[in-house]
Amino acid sequence: MIKIEHLKKEYPNVTPLKDVCTEIHDGDVISVIGPSGTGKSTLLRCINQLEKPTAGKIWVNDLEITDPRCDITRVRQKMGMVFQSFNLFGHKTVIENIMMAPMDLLGVSKQEAYDKGMQLLRTVGLAEKAMNYPDELSGGQKQRIAIARTLAMDPDVILLDEPTSALDPTMVGEVQAVIRDLAKTGKTMMIVTHEMNFARAISNRVFYMDEGGVYEDGSPEQIFNHPQRENTRRFIRKLKVLELNIESRDYDFLGMAGEIEAYCHRNQIAPKLSNRVQLVFEETVQLLVPLLKSPRIQAVCEYSEATESAEWRIGYGGPRLDLTGGEDELALALLRGMTSTMEYTFDEGRELKNRLQLVVKTA
Repeated sequence: MIKIEHLKKEYPNVTPLKDVCTEIHDGDVISVIGPSGTGKSTLLRCINQLEKPTAGKIWVNDLEITDPRCDITRVRQKMGMVFQSFNLFGHKTVIENIMMAPMDLLGVSKQEAYDKGMQLLRTVGLAEKAMNYPDELSGGQKQRIAIARTLAMDPDVILLDEPTSALDPTMVGEVQAVIRDLAKTGKTMMIVTHEMNFARAISNRVFYMDEGGVYEDGSPEQIFNHPQRENTRRFIRKLKVLELNIESRDYDFLGMAGEIEAYCHRNQIAPKLSNRVQLVFEETVQLLVPLLKSPRIQAVCEYSEATESAEWRIGYGGPRLDLTGGEDELALALLRGMTSTMEYTFDEGRELKNRLQLVVKTA
């Protein structure tokens, strides 16, 4: 088991890990996902001490590996790492690359290391490449060799840092197939990946990294189908978000219209949908503002790249006010014509108790 308490990693200009607290159980296969720059690779590198944490503690099987007195070389013998860039020795053959660490670090005989190396090459489907040099292999083959080299040390924990990100798309599948088979062996694994379908298929847990830590930790079912937290939901559904706030009757209508236009252009939203996104906002706020004694409105537009759809969620303060049952029938008719859903809710527990959800028609 790996236990992490209040892990922090700070660089001169950025702090990717601010406060990570989690436990990784024996046999867990954890996919680590999230936007770029949220500390996914840094977390793995801190776990095997390639990066020294700024603060916090890490235990591996009750041994505190962040203790300066810890023999980290011995710990790493049971903690394999697979990198994006393969890191094979170019002047040695494939089988020599695999044999080196067991012979040098574990004192395994040359024959035993060779036999084990050939067995691992057969496992990853590359036994016929044993006498080749790395520069004679494709990217996918090099990564499979790198995995075999890691397995040669018989590690208890395997850390894979974006193992397919440096590969041509045609080679990704062969490496993923090896990792899928590896995940069935019962070894503890952590995999940083941008391949969401792969993460869903291979893992029993998923870490969504954001805001300096493990923002959400759950099963693939939870993270991908029923995310509990807002940033996770936006990431999984590939949502592009625009937030506008109105706090006065004299709000900058033209400025906000320009922000919406720029948002639609930036996210390459189709012209017809872009026009409706703009009009739904305009009609809604023009209906709403005169009805509020002290306007306080938060309008959030979410565009999904995955489904090429958009919706507005408009929250506003004050007593219960259901805009969908208003008296301006013409404006409401225009809104209904541009939306597939108009839903009003009122919740005393929200800061802005009134909320409208307006799903913009795509066709």
